[in-house]
Amino acid sequence: MKVTIGGSLKLAFRPWVEGLEHIPADGPAILASNHLSFSDSFFLPAVLDRKVTFIAKAEYFNTPGLKGRLTAAFFKGVGQLPVDRSGARGAGEAAIKSGIEVLERGELFGIYPEGTRSPDGRLYRGKPGGLARVALATGAPVIPVAMIDTEKIQPPGQVMPKLMRPGIRIGKPLDFSRYQGMEHDRFVLRAVTDEVMYEIMKLSGQEYVDMYATAMKRQLAEAAKAEKAAKAENAAKAENAAKGDKTAKAEKSGTGTGT
Repeated sequence: MKVTIGGSLKLAFRPWVEGLEHIPADGPAILASNHLSFSDSFFLPAVLDRKVTFIAKAEYFNTPGLKGRLTAAFFKGVGQLPVDRSGARGAGEAAIKSGIEVLERGELFGIYPEGTRSPDGRLYRGKPGGLARVALATGAPVIPVAMIDTEKIQPPGQVMPKLMRPGIRIGKPLDFSRYQGMEHDRFVLRAVTDEVMYEIMKLSGQEYVDMYATAMKRQLAEAAKAEKAAKAENAAKAENAAKGDKTAKAEKSGTGTGT
């Protein structure tokens, strides 16, 4: 990753970084970042000397065929960890277990508290559970991270990435040892998550939206679906109106000829 992809990314995009001194030289730590682009999981590890392990859906690792093997090799090479989303509680429990294992090895664990990419560049409410439970179960410090302008490099629908300088701001580690052993208290989980999101907001300068990004994506999808249906309905009405006009003209023309 660091020799091939990491070096190429730094050479081509020249990302700027602030706060590298907050990344510990060794020992476990959680990097909690906002999530603007698919490339976030590449730019952040590229600028660090240490390996960062993120989680990724298991489908990236067990797809059959040559393409599947190449995809699996790629994601393993860039530090992605497969998470099986099946089962009663799905990805949440799998992510927590994977994060704890990474931190118990004394490594860096990367996580996106929003749970998904921002649909519009704003910062959304962090999901309680994953980040907070891993932090409280391990005692690892949480380091807030803000990715800047990565969503502008390759917006949805754009094939070729735009060569521009993204930024990365790394904040001071947050210590939640005062909540040790309270990882099953939902009020504590909410408080820890909100404190981390507040620090990310200060670092990123993003507008904060007090709702989950997944809920916003559902709203946008439903709105797009409704808009598409409305356009189809209007098109059908216009087509029927055009047919009606054509029929009326034909009937009028026939009546005139008969007279």
